Amino acid sequence: MTSTTPASAGHHTEGPATIGDVPGAPAAARAERLVRRVVGGADSAPVQMRAPFTGQPIATLPQATDADVRAVFDQAREAQRAWAERPVEDRQRILIRLHDLVLKRQEEALDLVQIEAGKARMDAFDEVSATALVAAYYGKHSAKILSPRRAAGLIPVLTKVGEIRHPKGVVGIISPWNYPLALTAMDVLPALAAGNAVVQKPDNQTALSALWLQEVAEEAGLPAGIWQIVLGRGSQIGDALVEESDYLCFTGSTPTGKGLAAKVAERLTSYSLELGGKNPMIVLPDADIAKTATGAVTACFSSAGQLCVSVERIYVHESIREEFTRAFVAKTAALRLGGALDYQAQMGSLTSEAQLETVSAHVEDARAKGAKVLTGGKARPDLGPLFYEPTVLTDVSEDVKLFAEETFGPVVSIYGYTDVTDAIERANDTKFGLNASVWSRNGRAGWEVAARLKAGTVNVNEGFAATFGTVGLPMGGMKESGVGRRNGAEGLLKYTEAQAIAVQRGMPLRPGRGIPPKLWARGLSAGLKALRRLPRR
Repeated sequence: MTSTTPASAGHHTEGPATIGDVPGAPAAARAERLVRRVVGGADSAPVQMRAPFTGQPIATLPQATDADVRAVFDQAREAQRAWAERPVEDRQRILIRLHDLVLKRQEEALDLVQIEAGKARMDAFDEVSATALVAAYYGKHSAKILSPRRAAGLIPVLTKVGEIRHPKGVVGIISPWNYPLALTAMDVLPALAAGNAVVQKPDNQTALSALWLQEVAEEAGLPAGIWQIVLGRGSQIGDALVEESDYLCFTGSTPTGKGLAAKVAERLTSYSLELGGKNPMIVLPDADIAKTATGAVTACFSSAGQLCVSVERIYVHESIREEFTRAFVAKTAALRLGGALDYQAQMGSLTSEAQLETVSAHVEDARAKGAKVLTGGKARPDLGPLFYEPTVLTDVSEDVKLFAEETFGPVVSIYGYTDVTDAIERANDTKFGLNASVWSRNGRAGWEVAARLKAGTVNVNEGFAATFGTVGLPMGGMKESGVGRRNGAEGLLKYTEAQAIAVQRGMPLRPGRGIPPKLWARGLSAGLKALRRLPRR
């Protein structure tokens, strides 16, 4: 196949993309109010951020110093003591109110996410819905998850034991630019529910979305000072964040995550990392072609492919490869690109010049080494400075950069296979293991293939949303895609320290006066044998 015509130009935001000037955007006063929530920055030069849709300024952000960050942690420690003493049910009620306010005020959030990240509005809504789901889940289940746990003691009846949970203290959270609202919620809200204070460093590009959620959380009842936001480059304030945090949560690149893990290890504190991915999709021979092609478009091009769990590799059985490719390319070429603050566009722009450079370089490298561009394959400056067409490639060889490296943009390559075991092995042949997708009319067959994939989450007949949106499930990566999990009980308990308490009554655990040690050992051995024969409970 040859390259198709470019994707439709769709809707395009004209004029300056300042917060106050984009039609339907929040007023400039709202942006100024949010920026005032940033802590520190009096002693360093501010940074001006620009809208991906047009390149025009959207906000001037203060940048914290190392001293600013350390002072913020001191303040957070003071505030955290009282917060931890409040019943967890109080913290749950705040999260439930936050859920309601996020949905009530979602138009504000949708505008902010679109303006800062360059997303289509439907992709921005994914963030709103994920935020509400996280608030509701921990608003309902935190007390149960954190409740003291009873266990069988060493000596039945006489040894009473239990496990209780204490908050870590002050959690440092470094958030990425690509999902500024949803990933803030997924990391910050359970940390707060567990009784911690939070010092968050969102990316400068999308800081307003995090500041908006912080503002709404305080409106829902979160005490001021429990969640504080600082801004700055990692090279300037990264050491302070690592050295002051009682627990560090990071989402970003694998190389940066490895560096942070090494620094945290020196302090013997703990951390969680969600890192890179090169996520595969396997299409089994019985898959519904039309539904799979439609699902693949969402799996590959949501948020212009700037999603850690989006699909970048598709393995299709040779018996249906040509038919699937034809359907998928047609649906991809028909996507509407645009930057208006409405639901008309199906894909927005990339978020930064760096991402545009990476995407362009990966595609040109593939093209130069013999890959075929079936649709897309070029930037669209006529729409805005960072727009790039959704791109489908085939005949990609192993020496091509995008074969194994994460592109993190609207680019996917298609490969054929004849044996499902081979497809699984090729899907697993990567240093990453974040997300995967399997498509089949037979749910059981899809599940069996999914269980053989080395990825933290696997979706059958879905790209990523089924696991991403099920907050009760843990989400995270295997191999170099990360350490630890967010969401579910694990996403809450990781922010706590487990403490075991035992109360011993009656019989001592060492020989009493006048009892020969050898006789004591024989008696205890007999008791242990008897305990082993007791039925399990």
